[in-house]
Amino acid sequence: MKAVQLIEIDKDLENRKVPKSEHQADEVLVKIKAAGICHSDVHYRDGVSSVGYLPISLGHEVAGVIEEIGANVSRFQIGDRVCVNYMITCGKCHFCVKGSEQFCEKGKMIGKDVNGGYAEYISVPSRGIYKLPDSVSFEHAAVMMCSTATSFHALKKTRFQPGETLAIFGFGGLGVSAFQLAKAFAARDIYAVDIDPVKLQSAKKMGAIPINAKENDPVEKIMELTNGVGVDVALELVGLPLTLDQGTRSLSRFGRLGLVGITREPFKVDSYEAICKEKEIIGCSDHLLSELPMLLDFAEQGKLDLSHLVTKVVPLEANAINEVHHQLKDFKADFRTVIKP
Repeated sequence: MKAVQLIEIDKDLENRKVPKSEHQADEVLVKIKAAGICHSDVHYRDGVSSVGYLPISLGHEVAGVIEEIGANVSRFQIGDRVCVNYMITCGKCHFCVKGSEQFCEKGKMIGKDVNGGYAEYISVPSRGIYKLPDSVSFEHAAVMMCSTATSFHALKKTRFQPGETLAIFGFGGLGVSAFQLAKAFAARDIYAVDIDPVKLQSAKKMGAIPINAKENDPVEKIMELTNGVGVDVALELVGLPLTLDQGTRSLSRFGRLGLVGITREPFKVDSYEAICKEKEIIGCSDHLLSELPMLLDFAEQGKLDLSHLVTKVVPLEANAINEVHHQLKDFKADFRTVIKP
C-alpha cells in the first residue's frame, strides 16, 4: 500500500510503498478515508517528541471504513463507517480500569509508537473505534479524534462551568474546537487570542471576542474587557513560554489554566500572585475513550459545526504534506488540514 513516512528525524517525509497492515483477532482493518495533520506530527518529525521507530507513518487523526474484521470482533461489520481513537490500550491495567487509559502501562499511540494514518490502511483494536453517525463526514470525524477530543478533555480537566469566561490562547484547530465546545457548555464570554488576523476574523464571525496579540498586550486587554477581574479558565494551545505566562496572568481569582500546547521550554510563574489568587495550573494530556461518544453526539446534534475547522484537503503525497508541516512549524497553517488518500 502507499504511505508517507518519516525516514529521518528533522527531515521531510517521503512517499513509500509498504506492506498492507495485517489485523489480529481482536482488530479490524480500516480503509482510511481521512487523516488529519496535527501540530504534534511536526513535533515528531523534528524530534521534539520521540517516535517508536523509523521509518514510521505519522498521523493519529483517522476515520474510514472497515474492510476486514478479526475473528474475535463482534460489534462491527464490514462497511461500517468508523473513527479511530489514537491510543491503543490494554483495558486491564490500573489506569485503564480507573478510566485514565491515556496513561495505560502498555499504551501506544498510532502515528507515534506504531504506524498511523498517513497511509491507505490501518489495523486497530476494535475497543478503540466508534461508529460514525451518517451526518458526520470522514474529514470532520478524523480531526474530532484529536483537536476536538483534546479540547473537550482540557475543558473537563479545568472544570469549566456554564456561565464562566474563557480565554483561548491560539485560535487554530484546537482553538476552534475549544470555542465550539465552550459555547455548547454555555460559556459567558470567550476571548480568542492570536496574532493571525485571518484567524481572528474567523473567531469574530463565530462569536468570540478577538484579541490581536501583535497589537495589544493580551493580558492587559483581557483585564480591560473583564473590568480587571480576568477569566475563569484559560487554555494555552500554542506551547510557548510567552503564551503560558500570558495565560497564567490572565486568570481571575480561583482561575484555572489548562496546559495543552507542547513545549520543552520552562516558563516562570509569579508564585505570590498564584497563591494570593489561588490560581491553578493544570496539565491536560490527550483525552479519554469515554469522552468520544459524547463528542459524536454533539456532532450529530449540530452542537459542533466542524465546517469551520477543516479548511484544507491534500492528497496522500509527501510534497503536499511536507508543505503543511512547514506551515504548522511557522504557525502559518490553516485551521486544520486533512489528507484524503
